[in-house]
Amino acid sequence: MIKKTLLISIFFALFFPSVIISAEPKSVGKFKNWETFIYNSGKGKICFAQTIPLERAPKNFKRDSSRLFVTFRKTENIKNEISITGGYQYKTSSVTAKTGKNEFAFFSQGNFAWLLDGEEEYNLIKTMKKASRLSVSATAINGSQTKDLYSMMGFTKAYNAAKKNCA
Repeated sequence: MIKKTLLISIFFALFFPSVIISAEPKSVGKFKNWETFIYNSGKGKICFAQTIPLERAPKNFKRDSSRLFVTFRKTENIKNEISITGGYQYKTSSVTAKTGKNEFAFFSQGNFAWLLDGEEEYNLIKTMKKASRLSVSATAINGSQTKDLYSMMGFTKAYNAAKKNCA
């Protein structure tokens, strides 16, 4: 529980460094492999759905926890923001998510990666709702290649809960 809270706090510190954390994110539901959280910041309510990978490769690659997020920040007019962290510093533009024949390229900065525009986010969310798994491949700044496999079981309910809580 402490490790989970620490990782969520790191997420907020990286994404919202100017925000003073007044309260910790609160879980509003666990949906199979996904969980939804809300957080009240000085700038308004933030809602997000997150999951951890079922598998991470290579097993001997030393790194922090991996996470896949979909975030909503109503006061900033941000919705459907998809982000990924692999637990290490990414090589620039080396992150891709794939399920079936669908592949999505992310841009990266440090140890996080995002899609470039809202249309791509919408397309990936639509794909994630239908998929059973999502594979994320990336390259570390040292050249090491990684692959994380995420389950999409529970995604739609977690996504809907995050969206509803920040409507």
